[in-house]
Amino acid sequence: MKAVVLTWCPLCLALAMASLVATVTGGRNSGRRKHKEVFLGEKSKFTFGGRIDYKLKKQDSTKTLLIKSEQLLRIEEHDFAMRPGFGGAAIPVGIDVQVESIDSISEVNMDFTMTLYLRHYWKDERLAFPSRNNQSRTFDSRLVKKIWVPDVFFVHSKRSFIHDTTMENIMLRVYPDGNILYSVRITVTALCSMDFSSFPLDTQNCSLELESYAYNENDLMLYWKNGNDSLRTDEIVLSQFFIEEFHPSNGLAFYSSTGWYNRLYINFILRRHIFFFMLQTYFPTMLMVVLSWVSFWIDRRAVPARVSLGITTVLTMSTIITGVSSSMPQVSYVKAVDIYLWTSFLFVFLSVIEYAAVNYCTTVEEMRKMKRGKLPSSFNASQAMAFDGCFHDNDIELTPFPRAVPSLNSDPLGTPPRMPEAPPAEGTRLRRQRSVRENVDLLLSNSYMIDSYSRVAFPLSYLLFNTIYWSLYS
Repeated sequence: MKAVVLTWCPLCLALAMASLVATVTGGRNSGRRKHKEVFLGEKSKFTFGGRIDYKLKKQDSTKTLLIKSEQLLRIEEHDFAMRPGFGGAAIPVGIDVQVESIDSISEVNMDFTMTLYLRHYWKDERLAFPSRNNQSRTFDSRLVKKIWVPDVFFVHSKRSFIHDTTMENIMLRVYPDGNILYSVRITVTALCSMDFSSFPLDTQNCSLELESYAYNENDLMLYWKNGNDSLRTDEIVLSQFFIEEFHPSNGLAFYSSTGWYNRLYINFILRRHIFFFMLQTYFPTMLMVVLSWVSFWIDRRAVPARVSLGITTVLTMSTIITGVSSSMPQVSYVKAVDIYLWTSFLFVFLSVIEYAAVNYCTTVEEMRKMKRGKLPSSFNASQAMAFDGCFHDNDIELTPFPRAVPSLNSDPLGTPPRMPEAPPAEGTRLRRQRSVRENVDLLLSNSYMIDSYSRVAFPLSYLLFNTIYWSLYS
């Protein structure tokens, strides 16, 4: 009996060992099958009709690379809400600007719109990373939001935005030693205090000012990266202005509550093109003034012709002045174009007044002749002009200018002038100067002389005005 038991014990032991091995092996295989099922289950999430959605796999790979970049720069290990070197000396931040275009300049709003590339240079040792080939790494706006960047803003800006087509135009380049280049493409509309005293023969000085908003000079020092070469411009062509100069400068700005701040200036000088305003304003104004002089050669008895011509030129000048004023800001001082327009308007207005004086003198002359009996008593001047608006030479006899000089005591409306006395003896030459009243009487009795004098006086006066005007403002 004992022999049988001893014979079966090794057999039982072998069976037990075999079952144990099978159990362990089966557990491993079942684990593999379960792992395979889980993997297939995850894979089935990315499949549509048996095909893999590579877009989602690409998003996962991008996310993995971004995490690697953050780990390389050790972003989670530092507090980037604080500036580099907090508590120490001010961090220097270099600025480099490339002006792409000047989009518009508005005289009415007194501002300009500029598109530029704004580049910042500084060093942040917290972002230093090891590199065998000393190559930099370039990132977009997603990483910019997680690190410290200078808070530069534009002083006196009205509107500004960062271009975002097709992505935000932001670039961040980090070098292994911690040096950083931060570039952004911005369009900004800023104030430009313009002086229109010499408009449109003016030159405007505008500037775009950059400054840190939160950090004063004790924390952040703004400076031009390459001096005067820090400001570069593309070839800019404007419709109404010629850019004479672009130059950078710097200074300090003081605020009573926070102290002194570094400020950088982008200065540019604009000179206005005059040819547009010559065609639109000056030439039409000159033509209207010359047109008003045509009435001096029209018969003084042609009332409708001269009155209509004068009124037309006055209304045209008013329209020109209104058009120029509507395109300009409502300033409280006189501009150069205002001086020219209103002086020209005065010449046109005086030509109308001149005919009013001629017409009055002609009427007074006719009344005197009626009193002297040179015209029939039945003649009515107003009836003679009622049909065609003018006198007729066959109805009215206009005598030439009398050679006699009326005395001071004589009545110009009554008695005829006395004939001059005999000339003095030889060797003597007497000449009596006429008084103001005698000159007035002379014009009243010879109204045609007003037109004769105006034909010379008006052009010479306007020519003298133009000479002085263009010599002062050109």
